Amino acid sequence: MNEQTVKRIVIVGGGTAGWMAAAAMAKVLGPGYTVQLVESEEIGTVGVGEATVPHLKLFNNLLEIDEIEFVKRTQGTFKLGIQFNDWGQLGDSYIHGFGKIGHDVSLLPFHQFWLKARQHGLADEIGAYSLNTVAAPQGKFMASATDVPPQSPLADIAYAYHFDAGLYAAYLRQYAEQRGVRRIEGRVEQVELRPDDGFVEAVTLADGQRVEGDLFIDCSGFRGLLIEQALHAGYESYTQWLPCDRALAVPSERHGPPAPFTRSTARTAGWQWRIPLQHRTGNGYVYSSAHVGDDEAAATLLANLDGRALGEPRLLRFNTGMRRRTWYRNVVALGLAAGFMEPLESTGIYLIQSGIARLLNLFPRAGFSEVVAERYNAQTRFEYERIRDFLILHYYATRRDDTAFWNQCRTMAIPDTLRANIELFRDSGRFFREGEEMFAQVSWVQVMLGQGIQPHSYHPLVDQMPEHELGAFVAGVGKVIAHCVDAMPPHEAFIARYCAADPAA
Repeated sequence: MNEQTVKRIVIVGGGTAGWMAAAAMAKVLGPGYTVQLVESEEIGTVGVGEATVPHLKLFNNLLEIDEIEFVKRTQGTFKLGIQFNDWGQLGDSYIHGFGKIGHDVSLLPFHQFWLKARQHGLADEIGAYSLNTVAAPQGKFMASATDVPPQSPLADIAYAYHFDAGLYAAYLRQYAEQRGVRRIEGRVEQVELRPDDGFVEAVTLADGQRVEGDLFIDCSGFRGLLIEQALHAGYESYTQWLPCDRALAVPSERHGPPAPFTRSTARTAGWQWRIPLQHRTGNGYVYSSAHVGDDEAAATLLANLDGRALGEPRLLRFNTGMRRRTWYRNVVALGLAAGFMEPLESTGIYLIQSGIARLLNLFPRAGFSEVVAERYNAQTRFEYERIRDFLILHYYATRRDDTAFWNQCRTMAIPDTLRANIELFRDSGRFFREGEEMFAQVSWVQVMLGQGIQPHSYHPLVDQMPEHELGAFVAGVGKVIAHCVDAMPPHEAFIARYCAADPAA
């Protein structure tokens, strides 16, 4: 048996991806391994990812990070979901809320009963039956309660975070360095490949320092310094389905109480985000350069801020897609080095987290078995493609025809996998989740319904419930949700009581 182990881990690049990887490696691998992170103060990070999905709680729990301290240190707020404005058509608004919708019965999801009730005029919009989608626009928030019955919606509240990505990286850097990770300041000037197999042997810095390793983790951002520039892993673009290729980002002064949701507003050639933090608001415009110029996009962004801009918009250019191989030889790419999915559903930090978990699960021996790397790459591809389809759904499922951009999105050819999901849902409101894809059925249901995809029918087993019982059942769920939301405190009050950041920070 080959007992040789990978002991020396070198992470190239800092930022959120680099320090998440360093913190996780330090926590899980423990003594006997060396973890070094190379980054340069001269090279900035993108640092605009400030909204997350609930999965991040699992990562923080792995690190045994105290939630209250984490929120304080990152100027964080809480997130119950994402509000989408003007996506289906101008004037539309819906919330993709985290967590459950209603109450499932006999293995059938609640929305199946809702479909029949809605057809018979016995139900409100689907959002009325989710705690998150009712609480979010009312500005209500609380963590899961421990003093209520386990079946209460208040006992299991799904939420994520908004935070300052730069502060999160700094927080994780301190965490990692306290656990033995060595940070090396310097710009990588050369990548040395072993002549016999093309594996990375070392990176040489501008000051001549040579950093050797067994496993290299590429967190160098869009450049893909190791995975692409040195190993030429290749890139697969998704731009035929996701045409936005630029973003402008700018912080603004906080305006009013922070909302417990991210806001996404469709514009003439893309969409604008709004992410409320404790000390400021994050804003950005993701757009197609083929349909609007940078100056016009900047003017649109600045004209639609809730507070005064705290700087000039920062331009980012990107190509949505992924590396053909995110694990190649002895290099694993994370974050923007692995691929880029526009932040429409806040998947950026999740993909870093998922890549780290997958790497730890498939951690290699020194021989770097191709079988292990192939499995890592297959799982990564599956995840990216399912997220890709979910993002395409937002653009494709629109009735907007007021601009060339939306006409292109509405009429484009879409992947067969997405088309099959839409056709199945349109037939009878059904959706089957494949494997361990990120977005659950309730997410697909909310976006499809929110953007106007209406099922022709519903699951036939719903008819086993008499109509008078159906109306009472759906109405009862709505009343429970409304009662629970009434009992929740304002989001701002919850933060002030438990996790307000130090004003001097």
